Amino acid sequence: MGEALAIRGDLAPAQSVSEPVLLDLTDEGIARSVLALQREAYAVEAELIAADGIPQLTETLGELQAAGLDWLGTFDQTGLAGAVSWNVLDDGTVDIHRLVVAPRAFRRGTATALLDALDARFPGRRTLVSTGRDNGPARELYRRRGFTVVREREAIAGLWVTDLERRGGPVGRD
Repeated sequence: MGEALAIRGDLAPAQSVSEPVLLDLTDEGIARSVLALQREAYAVEAELIAADGIPQLTETLGELQAAGLDWLGTFDQTGLAGAVSWNVLDDGTVDIHRLVVAPRAFRRGTATALLDALDARFPGRRTLVSTGRDNGPARELYRRRGFTVVREREAIAGLWVTDLERRGGPVGRD
């Protein structure tokens, strides 16, 4: 995948990325940045998993703002470089809804920084996440962080996802 991205010109020289901060999606400018980032990131995933039915690719600004999720984001010199959204279930479980990284920030620790910040907010909590079944890089990231596969399912026709879970905090990263 890295070679394909480099050929497309998506791998620019490394840029420094800010510490993750809370994002306020009631701010239309921030929400528009998240929406653009989300579409860019999910377009790459759709290509990777050969499925273009990812709902976030067609989500509207209003739908994004109404989703009721909490968000952390990180910025580089270009703008929003990555974001993670979640909610906390009634039993205290952290349910990660989205983890999106701009292609320009791939393989630069952006996703790891966002997940580290989320873990710091909810140390030791059970955590759930889903990703495209054939998204090898995402599955490997979650495996390194102690997540295990719970099941694979067809979320909508032609879109297979893997549900993962981690009980307790992150494990050592190898």
